[in-house]
Amino acid sequence: MQAKFIVVEGLEGAGKSSVIEVIKNQLLLLKVDQVVTTREPGGTPLSEKIRSLVKTVNDNEEIMPVSELLLMVACRVQLVENVIKPALKNNQWVLSDRFSWSTFAYQGAGRGLGLDRVDQLHQLALGGFKPDFTIYLDIDPVIGLERAKKRGELDRFELQQIEFFNKAREAYLTLLEAENSAVKIDASQPMDVVHQQVKDQIINYCRLK
Repeated sequence: MQAKFIVVEGLEGAGKSSVIEVIKNQLLLLKVDQVVTTREPGGTPLSEKIRSLVKTVNDNEEIMPVSELLLMVACRVQLVENVIKPALKNNQWVLSDRFSWSTFAYQGAGRGLGLDRVDQLHQLALGGFKPDFTIYLDIDPVIGLERAKKRGELDRFELQQIEFFNKAREAYLTLLEAENSAVKIDASQPMDVVHQQVKDQIINYCRLK
C-alpha cells in the first residue's frame, strides 16, 4: 500500500499526542512498518526554534497576528519539504500532530485574520499539498483547557481567552464539512473509547485503500 500522510487535529487538551501513538501502533499491526511521526509547529531544527518563539510567553514584545501566521507557515514549508515529502517518497507513512487546519483555526479564526487570507498564503507556500486523511478530535474548549492545565504550566496559546478557542472550534467544524477525507471523533469521551474509535477509523481507512 502506498504511503499516506495522516494528520490529527484539535484544540488544546483534545488528546492528540496519545492518539498519534495509537495510530502508529495500529499501523504497525496492519503491517505498515515504516512510520514517521512529527508535530507542528516543529519537526525540523529550524521549525523547532520557531515553535519555541511562538509558544513562549514574551512580556518584552508582542507577536503580531500576521507575524504569527507567517511564522507558522514558514515552519510548515520546512517540515513539508525536508521531512514529509522525502518520507512519502521513500514509502514511509507520516503522522503529524497538527497541520494546516490548525492555522486556519488559530490564526485565521482565533486571531481574526480570515480563512481566505490563510488559504491564499497556503496556496503560495504549499500549492495543493494536503494530508491524505485527517482525524479531528472535537472537544469543548472549557474541557480541553482544564485538561491542559493538569499537564502543567500553560504556554502562550493555552493562555488565550475562551472566545479564541470557540472561534477556532467553529473554524475546525467548517473545515470538516468541506473535506471528505476527514472524520470527527468526540474527544470528550473517556480516552479508551476515543482510542478505540481512532483504531476503527484507521482500520477502515486502510481497508478502503
